[in-house]
Amino acid sequence: MKMMKRVKIVALAATAVWLAGTALATASEVNVYSSRHYPTDQATYDKFTADTGIKVNVVQGDINGLVQRLQREGANSPADVVITVDAANLYILKNNKLLQPLKSAVVDEVVPANLRDPDGQWFSIALRSRVIAYNTDKVKPADIATYESLADPKFKGKVLTRSSNHVYNLSLIASIIANDGVEKADSWAKGLVANFARTPQGGDTDQIKAIAAGEADIALTNHYYYARLKSGSDADKKIVEKIALVFPNQNDRGAHINVSGVGLTAHAPNKANAAKFLEFLVSKDAQKVMSAGTMEFPVRGDVEADPILASFGKFKTDKLNLAKLGEATPEALKVADRAGWR
Repeated sequence: MKMMKRVKIVALAATAVWLAGTALATASEVNVYSSRHYPTDQATYDKFTADTGIKVNVVQGDINGLVQRLQREGANSPADVVITVDAANLYILKNNKLLQPLKSAVVDEVVPANLRDPDGQWFSIALRSRVIAYNTDKVKPADIATYESLADPKFKGKVLTRSSNHVYNLSLIASIIANDGVEKADSWAKGLVANFARTPQGGDTDQIKAIAAGEADIALTNHYYYARLKSGSDADKKIVEKIALVFPNQNDRGAHINVSGVGLTAHAPNKANAAKFLEFLVSKDAQKVMSAGTMEFPVRGDVEADPILASFGKFKTDKLNLAKLGEATPEALKVADRAGWR
């Protein structure tokens, strides 16, 4: 009888030690699913670990794969945080019930309301603007002061862009739908397609290089592709020496912006650690490191941008709540299809 009692005591003690160890392991980590792939992201995670002692475990993949993984894992998912680019992708995560609200006074204070989900399920950590790149020898910036101007017949055969099914272009179309309606978006897209210098191909950097090679005069691109070339090798700098950017629609709604954003997963097993991590991503230290590494704009207005970004000067941004982009994306795809934008 005494032996049985001792066995029970030892078993209970072992269980207590195991549970304590499990709790300790859980308390010291946060699990991140990310579709971003920048070295400075890892530097940011390392800084968080150094400051808090909380280890950051990262699984990388494209956003479609990560969405499918979260759906398969369900309530058993180890993921605490999802990091991705573009408001449309954040909308997909929310719409598939893969996120939950984060209540954070820190986030509410430093991230502008239009850059946060109205229901608190995601928020922005960095900004990108879809701008117009142009050959300074052939185009006057005043002639391309708006996105709408790219549909002017005088630019027939002079405009470049990547395919319409890429989320960057779909979000731009979605912003036009949200601001001006489907009819105006249809008219713009048809005029834009009529002005294409070639069938859409390649990425944004390819459009800039094509301008430099004389294949066309104007291109839609995210600002940071130009900034990275301008800060790169001598060969990269030579590509953009006769190319500049216009941040469109400064006299009305402002330039279209999009984001890198984050959300707390629906079944986060390390919710407290995840909240600390998410708040850290909008700290001044993290914002500065991320911006310098990606050439995205900091989401915080009190963080100094990289000198190349600062050289663009202050510009007006569209204050549309970015949740509207995700909502309008299905219609944006229809607009592109009707226009023949492939």
